[in-house]
Amino acid sequence: MDRLKINDIEPSAMTTLLKLEQYLTDTSIPKNHKELIKIRASQINGCAYCTNMHLQDARKAGETEARLGLICVWKEAGNVFTEEERLLLGITEEITLIHRNGLSDYLYEKSVKTFGEKRTAEIIMNVIIINAWNRLAISLQTKPTV
Repeated sequence: MDRLKINDIEPSAMTTLLKLEQYLTDTSIPKNHKELIKIRASQINGCAYCTNMHLQDARKAGETEARLGLICVWKEAGNVFTEEERLLLGITEEITLIHRNGLSDYLYEKSVKTFGEKRTAEIIMNVIIINAWNRLAISLQTKPTV
């Protein structure tokens, strides 16, 4: 059975979600960092559609295949990712897996110290927004186009 087209049934909801996505384009987070967040959250959530889309976007932004292949094992990848990127990926995992313990004091405080309060807020919103997109795509069984 085909799933509903949310934009046809609830266009104002989609408009609101798209406005949140637009908000991300105006944040101070570098493009490659936004894509790392989106890819990792999408991997954790098992969202093939979003993982595929953001891998393509990361490639267009100049990300290497070697690094893209190691995002899912970033903790074991040594110095492949910078300290800032490792912090972003850790925050992404803790927020995405919120049922475990949520964002720890350690990573929150490290983020504020490293990025400041404004960028930390932007990072948190980036994670929350991609999680919303993941849940929408998975609920509607949206398939990737390759």
